[in-house]
Amino acid sequence: MNNKIQQGFTLIEVMIVVVILGILASIVVPKIMGRPDEARATRTLQDIRAITAALDLYRLDNFSYPTTEQGLEALVQKPANLAQGAHWKQGGYLDKLPVDAWGKPYYYLQPGLHGEFDLYSFGADGVEGGNEANADIVNWDIK
Repeated sequence: MNNKIQQGFTLIEVMIVVVILGILASIVVPKIMGRPDEARATRTLQDIRAITAALDLYRLDNFSYPTTEQGLEALVQKPANLAQGAHWKQGGYLDKLPVDAWGKPYYYLQPGLHGEFDLYSFGADGVEGGNEANADIVNWDIK
């Protein structure tokens, strides 16, 4: 006599699991996939915060923020015309210059129109102004 008991899933059980997974995916995926613009804006805002911190360190070491002409490049490579007694950090303040979440460079002005310096991205469209994904992301609105 062969008393082997066969174990496994029936076709109905597998079909039920597949249907449940499909229902869950149809609920969850749109919520995750519908937020890429928000994720890009958040990443860009975090970049602006990190660059602002690097600019503050630069100022502590070199007595002033980089000029508009020196730009953010001064955070990566030592500028030629530093003030007497400046202590530019060996290795720089950033490993490389970041670009915003849309692949465009950040804009930097010193002195700024809204503070000691202005640091901003024009958002998804790359044009000043706009709303939602096209809204400018600026350092003077950071709290």
